[in-house]
This record gives sequence, structure tokens and C-alpha cells, in this order.
Amino acid sequence: MNQTLPENRGSAVIIRMLIALLVVVAGVWALFHVNPDAAYLWVKAVHVIAIISWMAGMLYLPRLFVYHSEAKIGSDKAETFKIMERRLLRYIINPAMVLSWITGLWMAWEIYGFKGGWLHAKLLLVVLMSGLHGYLSKATRQFAEDRNSKSARHWRIVNEMPTLLMILIVILVIVKPF
Repeated sequence: MNQTLPENRGSAVIIRMLIALLVVVAGVWALFHVNPDAAYLWVKAVHVIAIISWMAGMLYLPRLFVYHSEAKIGSDKAETFKIMERRLLRYIINPAMVLSWITGLWMAWEIYGFKGGWLHAKLLLVVLMSGLHGYLSKATRQFAEDRNSKSARHWRIVNEMPTLLMILIVILVIVKPF
């Protein structure tokens, strides 16, 4: 389905995108123009909060897809899942991912100087997590358009991927094996 947005809705989307871009640019600018010694613990705290939020969403969204894929298209249940998925992605997962990246890159640069094999491995896994995020974003759009072609079993398997990536990332960050 190729639907065009009403003019006022299209304007609202553009305004939201511009605000989001402004917030990201301001956040990046602020992080790279603060005293690292004074900011580190605050940046680290925000990073941990953002990661927890991102992971909560990444673990919950594919579970919603499991149930949504079993719901009859057009049913009240399916329409409720669409709302839940869109809101989870838009208001929790996306902002949490952006904040995780901003604060994580700041710490990687200011604290670790982008050095350490564990850090490079962690960044690779975070890129994979971000790719999975993109896959789930696309799936959210497909569900919203009633175009999901994946089974509940597929979504159950996908639901395990964030857990596996998270375990590996946490081990790298805590143990720093190399």
C-alpha cells in the first residue's frame, strides 16, 4: 500500500525529524565540549539507562511480533499490536539507541581513545545490534501495512538475537578479554 500523508501530517513528520536531528546534533556537540573528568560518571549513567531502555525494547518488540503474526489481519487485536509496536519503536527504542550511540562513542573516544581489541569487538556487536534494530523497524512498518510474511516461529528465533548480542557485549565490557 502506497499511502500519501495528509499535508498537515507530513508537516508534523518533517518537524519531528528536524527536532530529532537538532537534539542529536546538540547532544553530540555538548558531549564533545565538556570536561571528560567532570562528565564521565554522568555520561556513563545516561549510557547505562539508555542501554537498559534499548534492550528492553529490543527484547519486547519481536515478542509482540510473535503474537501479532498469529492475530487475524484487521482484527482489534492486530490493530492494537500495530499501535503498541509503533509507540515502542518511536518513543522508547529509537531514542534509546541514539542516546546509547552518542554516549557510547563519547566514552570510547574520551575515555578509551578508541583503543583495545575488546572495544573494537564490542563496537562490531553494537553495529550488529543496530542492524537488528533496523530489521525490526522495517518489520514494524510491514506489520503496520499488513504485509508481514514471517511466521511466529521466525519471530521467536529473532527474539533470541538481542539476548545473545547483549551477553557478548556485556562480557566484553566487563571482562575485557583482549
